[in-house]
Amino acid sequence: MGSGKIKMFPVLVFTLILLLGSVFLGRYPSPFVTRFSDIMGDSLVRQVILDIRIPRIIMAFMAGMVLAASGTVFQMIFRNPLVDAGFLGVSGGAAFGASLGIVILGGSISAIQGAAALFAFSGLGLSWFIATRIRFGDWVLRLLLSGIAVSAMFASGTGLLKYLADPLRELPELTFWLLGGLWGITWSDTLQVAAVCLPCLLVIYLFRWRLNLLSMQDETIFSLVANASLERLLLLLAAVLATSAVVCKTGQVGWVGLIVPHMARRLCGSDAQTTLPVSLLLGGFFLLFCDDMSRTLLSGEIPLGILTSFIGAGLFLALLMNRQFALKRG
Repeated sequence: MGSGKIKMFPVLVFTLILLLGSVFLGRYPSPFVTRFSDIMGDSLVRQVILDIRIPRIIMAFMAGMVLAASGTVFQMIFRNPLVDAGFLGVSGGAAFGASLGIVILGGSISAIQGAAALFAFSGLGLSWFIATRIRFGDWVLRLLLSGIAVSAMFASGTGLLKYLADPLRELPELTFWLLGGLWGITWSDTLQVAAVCLPCLLVIYLFRWRLNLLSMQDETIFSLVANASLERLLLLLAAVLATSAVVCKTGQVGWVGLIVPHMARRLCGSDAQTTLPVSLLLGGFFLLFCDDMSRTLLSGEIPLGILTSFIGAGLFLALLMNRQFALKRG
């Protein structure tokens, strides 16, 4: 435990450096780096930083924390190191719900967020239900297969809505959900997501020590935990609700919830009391780093989901090919 805390310190330092440095990254008034003299001498630069960059930085970091924490919860509760919100149909369901809110339900904020949350929970429930009905393979394989099938169904539904959408008004928004991105994020968006995500993250953080128990075999859990089913449900509700709130604003951003918990376990071991805080920091760092690249590398913005998938898949392959790496069940 002490070693884990020691390893957490450099992660915290690098995260703080990135948070501060991201304020000076952008393409206005000059590419890549904004000088301090520009900030002090130009009121427009200050307005860009205060009204555009800072809310986007906060959103990126918060979204990374949510996706990483949710991935940790899913992997430990399901005792499956290969699941995250994307594999279990949660992200796909949330994206389908948000698309449905845009095309069918009028496009209001409440309609988009409500539909996203409803179908995110539906995705998780369907994946669990189908996995219990599959008659071959172990639980890990069954859950993966059911999650892939549910995600594919939601993806086809999103594709149908994309086909039916108004090509001038609704289609660009649906394309945003498919590629993911943080362009257009405002203080209002950030505060709306924070109102949902911060309480959910607090619940997950406070119950992190229970994740060690809930990741055990069922026979052991019920002999040690009086309300195991209730605690599982509470953690899953917090993870799914926070994920759906993030997807409403960011679109589908993959691989964060899968790769970051593995990296955290590699640094600090499998004890959730240390792994979860490190996952929160690494998740925020990873997504903020990708977002910084998406808005600074080219004159046009690179969709965030493309970068997270490319970098996340590369890191995952590097971990798999490392001889010292072994997938652990929470």
